Amino acid sequence: MRPLVFLARTGAQTIQEAYEAYRREFQRITAQARLRFEERDWKGGQRDAAERLALYRRFVENVVAELERILGEQLKDAPTWRRMKADFSESIEGFPDVELAETFFNSVTRRVFATVGVDPDIEFVDLDMRRDRYGPGSSIHRRHVRRGSTRAMVIEALAPHAFAAPFRDLEGDAGRVAAEIDATWAGAWNLRPFDSLDLIDAVFYRGSGAYLVGRLRGGDSILPLVLVLLHTDEGIEVDAVLLTERDVSIVFSFTRSHFLVAVEHPGDVIRFLHSIMPRKPLAELYISLGYSKHGKTEMYRDLLGHMQRSMDVFDHARGEEGMVMIVFDLRSYDYVFKVIRDRFAAPKNNTRADVEQRYRLVFQHDRAGRLIEAQEFEHLTFERRRFSPVLIQELATNATRSVVVDEQEVHIRHLYVERRIQPLNLYLSEASDGAAARVVEDYCQAIRDLAMMNIFPGDLLLKNFGVTRHGRVAFYDYDELSLVTECVFRDLPQAQSSDEELAAEPWFYVGEHDVFPEEFLPFLGLRPELRRVFLEAHGELLTAAFWRKLQERHAAGEVLDVLPYPDAKRLGRR
Repeated sequence: MRPLVFLARTGAQTIQEAYEAYRREFQRITAQARLRFEERDWKGGQRDAAERLALYRRFVENVVAELERILGEQLKDAPTWRRMKADFSESIEGFPDVELAETFFNSVTRRVFATVGVDPDIEFVDLDMRRDRYGPGSSIHRRHVRRGSTRAMVIEALAPHAFAAPFRDLEGDAGRVAAEIDATWAGAWNLRPFDSLDLIDAVFYRGSGAYLVGRLRGGDSILPLVLVLLHTDEGIEVDAVLLTERDVSIVFSFTRSHFLVAVEHPGDVIRFLHSIMPRKPLAELYISLGYSKHGKTEMYRDLLGHMQRSMDVFDHARGEEGMVMIVFDLRSYDYVFKVIRDRFAAPKNNTRADVEQRYRLVFQHDRAGRLIEAQEFEHLTFERRRFSPVLIQELATNATRSVVVDEQEVHIRHLYVERRIQPLNLYLSEASDGAAARVVEDYCQAIRDLAMMNIFPGDLLLKNFGVTRHGRVAFYDYDELSLVTECVFRDLPQAQSSDEELAAEPWFYVGEHDVFPEEFLPFLGLRPELRRVFLEAHGELLTAAFWRKLQERHAAGEVLDVLPYPDAKRLGRR
């Protein structure tokens, strides 16, 4: 048996080298986003985003295989791993992304040990995250002082972001942006003129857009600022300027795909983003930049901290009982927890593997601001006393493949965690007429946006959608989700006799993938005035022709994009 000290040092070095190789590959792919934008290579950007999502698992699996070779029979020797953790911690001190390196180490240990709960001896568990290690944050942005007009300051701020492609009308764009800034600042802080603009050096890329992220400052007052650049046939132009926490938060929403943004000090960028979106959880900010695994680490640490500060218990979440998932939450916490049932009630005929595959599809696909990203966890342990008796009974009876309940603890083998939003059916039952009408229109827009991204929800019932704190509708029930291009959209055949018209079951053949859009509306249960909203705003969703036309566009390889702001926010040139 080789000495523990040698094995631990070798193992720690192997994980460090694997992490640095992962980071280099992550940064290489991310850096390509600028070229994709300049060349309008949207398909290339899609490939890059998909490739980057797959990196983490590949590098973790490879390093685990290498450790099996190096450590041999001591692969699961706890003293060796305790020493490896200490050696690894020492070797990464001073890394600009030390928190991400620690999470990578944890991913390796959990893959080796299939750890139930958290083992602080062999994992990094630091609820305070030692944020003093991240530095002051001044290195990741540039300050532009307003010495003359706002327009001149905007031009100065845009200058360092010159692209290979030219701006179509930089002077005009700067003037329009300045007008928006002056009007919004005056409305928010009328007596306090702003004096500077902080702009993050790195550009945030996603889809067809490039986003410049910053904040306006005047004394102790700040306003968030996001400039959205699009590259059109005529050149690059500023398409929108976003100046409220709400609008910026939607850009960084948990329903959006990840940005590609090349940064050396992610912790500093996260701190900057949190200064303009203080209500946004740190986990979601990390995830929005593509650091999903560390986002999960932050989410879990936040949950543990919340449970230490609270006394309420896990119980069934509000809304109708799911046929595929058992959904529960802590009322004092803004997330829901989902475990897959052992058996699905009729008419569900899919399998557990089908459900897991659909959740993977959502993780990998462009979510168009309408699909909630679920974080997948394994091998978690909680105290039994933090669960209601009714929930304990259901988990122990109907989720035995995912949950083990003993006298003291609840062990969860497999779990999805999502941001909690209000179920749409409950929202409509409680909202005013005006609010209900606005949300139904957005529900229709959500279906349209998903279709643009080649996603068909499958089950359009209101209980499967929810409303965010910003009043936006998102979909969260994925067990029947499919690609638009996989469906067969058919016009409803006309009955040829009274017997056919009155038949309880369809008198015509219905294939496995057949969809009849004309049948959507009767099953939704909308009251008459809301049915009118649906028909007036988005009636074409009820026609097979609409869906077949979209199928043609997808089949032709057309790249469609759904911008994270309404047309009213655009600067008015289209």
